[in-house]
Amino acid sequence: MTTLSERLDHESSAPPPGHGRGRTVPVWLAIAAASIPMFMATLDNLVMTSALPVIQRDLSASVGQLQWFMNAYTLAFATLMLTLSALGDRLGRRRVFLWGIVLFALASIASALSTTSEMLIAARAVQGVGAAAIMPLSLTLLAGAVPLAKRALAIGIWGGVSGLGIALGPVIGGAVVDGVSWQAVFWINVPVAAVAIPLALYALGESTGKRQPLDPLGVVLAGAAVFLGVWGIVHGNDDGWTSATVLGALVAAVVLLAVFVVRELRTPFPVMPLRLFRSRQFSLANVIGLTFTLGMMGAVFLLSQYLQIVMGYSPFEAGLRTLPWTAAPMVVAPIAGLLAPRLGVRTLLVTGLVLQGLSLLWMASLIVPGATYGSMVPAFVMAGAGMGLTFAPNATAVLADMPEADHGTASSTNATLREIGVALGIALLTAVFLGAGGSLTPTGYIDALAPALYVGAGSVAVAVAAAALMPGRSKAVLAST
Repeated sequence: MTTLSERLDHESSAPPPGHGRGRTVPVWLAIAAASIPMFMATLDNLVMTSALPVIQRDLSASVGQLQWFMNAYTLAFATLMLTLSALGDRLGRRRVFLWGIVLFALASIASALSTTSEMLIAARAVQGVGAAAIMPLSLTLLAGAVPLAKRALAIGIWGGVSGLGIALGPVIGGAVVDGVSWQAVFWINVPVAAVAIPLALYALGESTGKRQPLDPLGVVLAGAAVFLGVWGIVHGNDDGWTSATVLGALVAAVVLLAVFVVRELRTPFPVMPLRLFRSRQFSLANVIGLTFTLGMMGAVFLLSQYLQIVMGYSPFEAGLRTLPWTAAPMVVAPIAGLLAPRLGVRTLLVTGLVLQGLSLLWMASLIVPGATYGSMVPAFVMAGAGMGLTFAPNATAVLADMPEADHGTASSTNATLREIGVALGIALLTAVFLGAGGSLTPTGYIDALAPALYVGAGSVAVAVAAAALMPGRSKAVLAST
């Protein structure tokens, strides 16, 4: 059986421009070209968290609208990744990747110029479309640009940057909000995109994949199911969980999801090929991706605001104090990528997920009047180390049993489910928070945050159970040692 690195070696059908017989692009430059746009896209998952209290005052936004500032992005991101990945296979992966960067930058400008909550929500949704073209193609393009001998390290760095982008959102957002304004959170994407475009043109080669007709009906069914499910969760506390609108939305989401599954089983060109889930390792990796992001990203959303509303820190001060959590994945993830061939992904995943679940339980126990930041630092470090041990091994597990032709689709499926996890995590943990009497006041936050963190820990526990069922050391991993 070929190794994961050998499979990735053939993912790209053309070398980067300028890769003649006498010259190759440095590995670090290829990693940067693939990772910088991906970092920008993942950063914007949570970059607004530190800015939300400021935006709430400036735009007179409700708690529900605060959630939609986040979820408009993640839902568009999640819904369209598979479609845009397939479009990249047809039209050229680098071409669609570059289109995504341009659209992301334009939507960032629109977000910065928004003067109402509705305008910002709409612009964030368009941002999500751009991110959906960036994220699933970044790993495929990186695989085609990095030599076989450096492939494991490159994947580890890519995984670390991916996790760091999500985790550093509150830090960077807080720094920008304090130093300039909340609008600057979006303006910073423009110069990043201006650098990323020529870098990608130089360091990443164009390639195409298996060309097949798109499945627009499948996209609509999946998108509608996820949207209605999240909408029902977001509005459950305000409208009543048994109200016709909320109950109708949740039931419709389940029905549409069932119709989507039937559609994908019957169509010859599914947007999400369910045959991929015949692989036990792939299926478990996706369960992990969904449940651990649900628990951890929902917790990040609430805890970033806790540091401001309860502890009284400014946006930048709050973001800076999450660094023990957010900096750890960048250090740990590349190490995890190198250790995976020796230890196997199961050992790393179980260890990382257990650390994350315990960290949330620890944080929940610390949410009491008079709690100090110093008491939370060890739990933050534990959470960050756990995330670093999860990102790269889970990316490896997703592709380990997949044939070359399915790498793009498999990676996109996993990224889609992770983004759905982010949206559901924010919606579900906020619903628990509000259901426990939570409000954007110091007392209201303290009383209701712990129950939400317990739910987050429960979701991570599901991921632990899935990781424990992983093969001990898959043949793909063993072959690379």
